[in-house]
Amino acid sequence: KNEDTPLAMASTTKIMTAILVLEEGNLEDMVKVSSNAANTAKVRMNLSVNEEIRLEDLLYAMMLKSYNDAAVAIAEHMSGSVEAFCQRMTEKAQEIGAMDTVFGSPNGLDSTLPFQKHHSTARDMALIASYALKNPEFVKLVNTQHVEIPMKGGKGKHYSVDNANRFLKMYDGACGVKTGYTNKAGQCFVGAAKRGDRTFVTAVLGSGWGTEGKEQKWKDTKALMDYGFENFTKEIVLSQGTKMGDAKIKNSPTTMVSGYAKEDCILLVSQEQMQKIQYQIQQNEEMDAPITKGQVLGKVTLWLDGEQVGETEILSAESAPKFTLMQRMKKLGKDWVEFEISKEIPFLQ
Repeated sequence: KNEDTPLAMASTTKIMTAILVLEEGNLEDMVKVSSNAANTAKVRMNLSVNEEIRLEDLLYAMMLKSYNDAAVAIAEHMSGSVEAFCQRMTEKAQEIGAMDTVFGSPNGLDSTLPFQKHHSTARDMALIASYALKNPEFVKLVNTQHVEIPMKGGKGKHYSVDNANRFLKMYDGACGVKTGYTNKAGQCFVGAAKRGDRTFVTAVLGSGWGTEGKEQKWKDTKALMDYGFENFTKEIVLSQGTKMGDAKIKNSPTTMVSGYAKEDCILLVSQEQMQKIQYQIQQNEEMDAPITKGQVLGKVTLWLDGEQVGETEILSAESAPKFTLMQRMKKLGKDWVEFEISKEIPFLQ
């Protein structure tokens, strides 16, 4: 419910920070910690000013234990400043389709940020997480239980980092993603679980406050996951080879070709949704020869509750060659004869 209500999202923000590191960063880069990063509010690694640490190590520390100073160090290294990095975060959200999301922080700390500069929705956070989970490196990251970050060259510090996401051990098939809490956002969790060929992603924002809220976010997430696994299955809603209509062909002895769906359209749907799926065919009613077997004639899109949920091309089931010169001459002769006869008919009455 309230999936499109703008809300603060606390450390679930770090999902987007991780996306940008994996897609646009060099994990072997050495990051020099600034005073700004070292003095970030808790929870933090307690990085030291001028300490150098690998970008990949910062990424794991940020996602497993939610260290805020790691996120700031990442942002400054990647974009030169926190502000520039947050602008890139917002741009990436829009590229993904999360249009109601604005980032003003790489870690989700929001006590000094106006709400309009840092917020999202449950729908957008689930969308962002779904995008991230398509990357195997992100899946590996959020499912890692423990990492040791050794000193580099005998310098710096040694860090031992455990994954703070309890959901990984409390729900069958759990495979992510990120917890979060601030006084403004309340308890937040973006979760994922996979069983067989089905994966569900959930997002709860403002799921409670204080000690009681810590458990409430798990209860809410479990309820959403259970509902998904109990009510939604993968179904072939349009089968490969299904006839999608005919197209008239001009300038060919073959006057009509059939179109068929190129591939299966498979959706994760409830039985109620299955009955509501609509199909829209976009195909020229008339086309010029030659047409080859398997040529694209158009496409069919699938819609559910006003949202496009699938698409596949429509291919020609047969060929339609152009008239040969002899066929064209015969056709011209036939047309001429028919024309002459039609002219005579009125005089025969």
